[in-house]
Parts: sequence; C-alpha cells; structure tokens
Amino acid sequence: MKKTALVLLTLAMATIASAQSKVYFTSEISPESLVRIYKALGVKASGRVAVKISTGEGGNKHYLKPELIGNLVDEVNGTIVECCTAYGGTRQDPAKHWETIREHGFSQRFAVDLMDEFGEIRIPTQDKKHLTYDIVGEHLANYTFMINLAHFKGHAMGGFGGVLKNASIGVASTAGKAYIHSVGITDDPVECWKHTADQDGFLESMAAAAQAVHNYFGEGNIIYINVMNNLSVDCDCDGTPDAPRMKDVGILASTDPVALDKACLDLVFNHKASEGDDEKPLIERINRQHGTYIVDYAEQIGLGTRSYRLVRLD
Repeated sequence: MKKTALVLLTLAMATIASAQSKVYFTSEISPESLVRIYKALGVKASGRVAVKISTGEGGNKHYLKPELIGNLVDEVNGTIVECCTAYGGTRQDPAKHWETIREHGFSQRFAVDLMDEFGEIRIPTQDKKHLTYDIVGEHLANYTFMINLAHFKGHAMGGFGGVLKNASIGVASTAGKAYIHSVGITDDPVECWKHTADQDGFLESMAAAAQAVHNYFGEGNIIYINVMNNLSVDCDCDGTPDAPRMKDVGILASTDPVALDKACLDLVFNHKASEGDDEKPLIERINRQHGTYIVDYAEQIGLGTRSYRLVRLD
C-alpha cells in the first residue's frame, strides 16, 4: 500500500512538472546574454526570421537599443519588423515612422521591414469573443519564424507591456490596433478611441490577437524574450516616459508567452524595494489597468499556462 501511494505521488509530481513551462532567466543584460538565453531555449530560428521589437516613439530613450540586440539579430540573420501606430505621433505615418527608425539607429544596422507600409492582411483568431479576425501587416506572410523580442515595462492602457502585447498590438497594423483597442467595434484609428471603456474586453482582445499570431507561425516557429530594463511605468510608445523607479532585473525567455509574462509580473510584484529601487509605481500602474488579467485570460483560451519553472542561467 505504501509503495502504491509512493508511485502515485511520484506520478502526480511528474504530471505537475510536465504541465509547467520553462522560463529561462539571466540577471545579465548584455548582447552576449541575449544570445545565450536564446540558445538555452533549444529552438533554432530558421528560414526567414522576423525579430519583432518596438522601435520606440520619437523622444523615447527606453526602447531596446540596436547595440543590445545586434548580436542576436546577426545570430539568426533576422529582419527587424514593426507596424505603424494608431495614435498619431512619430510612427503612425510610414514616412515619419521610417524617420524614427533611422533616428533610433535601426535601419543603419539591420534590415528593417515596416510590415503594414503597403497593406494589411487578416489572420484567423481562435478566440472570437470580441475579434472575428486579427488585422496584421501584410508582410507578416514573408516570414516563417518569429522572435518576439519585447521590452517589459509599464503601459498606460494595458498596465504593462510584454510579449503578449508585442504579439498583439505590436504585430497589428494601424487598423488592427484600432480594432483591438475598440474591442472589435471598429478598425478606424480615429473612431476607436471612443470605444475604450471595456478594459477587460481590451485585455481579452489583446490575448486573442496574440494567440492568432502564435497560431499563424505554429509551435516551434515562434519564441519569446522579455528584457526587463528601463522599467518605467510608461511604454516605449510614449515620447516622454516617466523615469524608471525600479532597477533593471534581467532577461527572461520561453516558448510559452503566458508563462513568460507571468514570470516577469511575479518578479515585479515580489520585488523588495530599497533606496533607489522601487517597484510600487509600476505595480500601481499595472493594478490600475487590471493588467495581470491578460495572462489569466490568455491561459483560459489555451495560449499557454501561468504555471512555470524558472531556470536560472547565471
């Protein structure tokens, strides 16, 4: 009887472990550690590789710099991909967006593709609670593999931005961004801002769009990396972001975007403040927008799991 109980306990523990997603972590934020954590995932980027980042709004200084990401982009022979915004600024108009891309040093260093510069396509959503489809830059069809390389930080509307936001709002065209922000009501970038009262619906729409992009590439053809530096309460889409109050944490990576964003959230919420290192403003921003709900809903629709095992590379 005791032996049977031990066998059952062992099987139960093995089941729990297998249900957890691996999230790799390094406290070193450098070009070398970015390549190291990519290799730790054990998924080789192949074919036509898109590296999805935010090139940053004009005036913003917190975006992931070319000198940080350069070794990784070179390692995979990748193309930096972006889409235009839906709120004006320096990146809604393609011509202005290209100016910002140049000012921030990307086009001088990498091949860059503004995926919705000449058009957009619709890709299917698995979860249709709000969105009938996802509207993305037409050049997404040119790529067979994606590295979702996100800067984890706060966000005025989502509470925080990580890989889920980078896959959803980030890959969406201007019309697609409007469609997500308005919770599926309109794809008009002017009209959409009249329909932003349903915060949970917005977060659910982002999760659905992120799942659409994940399914578009398919398992084994998309990986996720969050860089936790310049932890402002404001996103890289803000031209005048608040100064970071929390010190840099590290780089995390996974094949599971839900587990990855959840691990980063846990590092913020479990952080212990010290002089010059205060997590409270970021937590307040996340809580104000009910930001953690996106990982809950993303798990509900089957995009990934919030259960993870942190694998430290340091």
